[in-house]
Amino acid sequence: MGKQYDFTEGPLAKQLIFYSAPIILTNLLQVSYQFIDSLWVGNLIGADALGAVAISGTVVFTILSFVIGLNNAALTILSQQKGRGSETGLRNYLNAFVVLLTIMSVVLSVAGFFLAKPILALLGTPDTMIDMATSYLRVNFFGILFLFGYNFINTVFRSVGDSKTPIYFVLTAVLLNTVLDPIFIAVFGWGVQGAAVATIVSQGVAFTTGAIYSVRKKLVPFSKPHSPSKREVLDILKLGIPAGLQMSVISAGVMAIMSVVASFGPAVVAGYGAAQRLDSLIMLPAQAIGTAVNSMAGQNIGAGKWHRVHRITLVGFLYNLGIMFAIAGIVVAFAGAGIRLFISDAEAVRFGTDYLKMIAFFYPFLGINFVLNGAVRASGAMFQVLVLNIISFWILRYPVTYFLSGVMGEKGIAVGIGVSFVISSIIAFLYYRFGKWKQAEVFGK
Repeated sequence: MGKQYDFTEGPLAKQLIFYSAPIILTNLLQVSYQFIDSLWVGNLIGADALGAVAISGTVVFTILSFVIGLNNAALTILSQQKGRGSETGLRNYLNAFVVLLTIMSVVLSVAGFFLAKPILALLGTPDTMIDMATSYLRVNFFGILFLFGYNFINTVFRSVGDSKTPIYFVLTAVLLNTVLDPIFIAVFGWGVQGAAVATIVSQGVAFTTGAIYSVRKKLVPFSKPHSPSKREVLDILKLGIPAGLQMSVISAGVMAIMSVVASFGPAVVAGYGAAQRLDSLIMLPAQAIGTAVNSMAGQNIGAGKWHRVHRITLVGFLYNLGIMFAIAGIVVAFAGAGIRLFISDAEAVRFGTDYLKMIAFFYPFLGINFVLNGAVRASGAMFQVLVLNIISFWILRYPVTYFLSGVMGEKGIAVGIGVSFVISSIIAFLYYRFGKWKQAEVFGK
């Protein structure tokens, strides 16, 4: 379906634009799962239900983030193998990832199902939301294998330079989810649980379709699953553990911020939940550019073409700033209308609108982090990116947000998060410029 780019040759700016555009669309489709759920839940059930989905969504991301991190490690390892021109290496590492991700997905699914309610209680989830949040969360854990299966297939295609093919699998799932959501929520009367069931059924279809198509068309060198070699496992864990911890640090930080938000009551939680749904759309271009930089730089690092790696990073940096500042202007103009798509409660709408208007022009700085960390991650310097994320979330974002929300009230949430974006982007640039990330070794001897 899609073209496989060789990023070690050719015009970088054109490649970045044409390669990242399908990633933006694919990510938009993936985010629309939660977006569509939130639209139906907020309008058919109410603000408390929307808040329950928002809180449980942060927990899903936190508990399952280690597997997401492994996908980041997969992008680095597989893109470097592609850059080396080693089909055997690509096939062997693909197999190793399939085996390890399957095992981890099953373990996380079982653990998450039983720990759902205690975790939500620790977060301080309001009593009016906790039963709905638990129901939504448990169903999502039940379908985690489907979620990470099709995400991994997307990662594999991107590593070999094909960002278009995943669009078709995800589009199928989103269309199905759009149809099933109102049926399960309202017609069957399953409430928020129905939204979660619609999501995992749709993801199951996307995963199954993607896997069958990839194998039959031989688009990537998959093989029958078998025990991976010790070296392959060690290489994956060497990158995968710190990459997984990166995502854990990020998602735990997001959950910590949610605990600050929850202290202001249900209206602020609902307004923040609606704003976060829009946040997830706003950040798609920056996230896609960071992923594209990771894959493009990885191929060139594998080929030893460091001059192209730095050029890729510069182009990504400028591309991010142009797009994100333009989006920020649109957000400021239409913040209120966007929030009202999800909720009608006046207090919740007011907070969500104010939050978006205050934080909009800070988003380009978070995008800088995506681009610079994408380049560093492509070298295999996962531990270094882990340290940068610890600084970003636990030394900057959570403490600053906690402090400013105590001083400024609910307005301090947006100000604290925005200020941390700026400072962390400066730190990321300093490490990219002066750090020793280029000396990282991905593959063992």
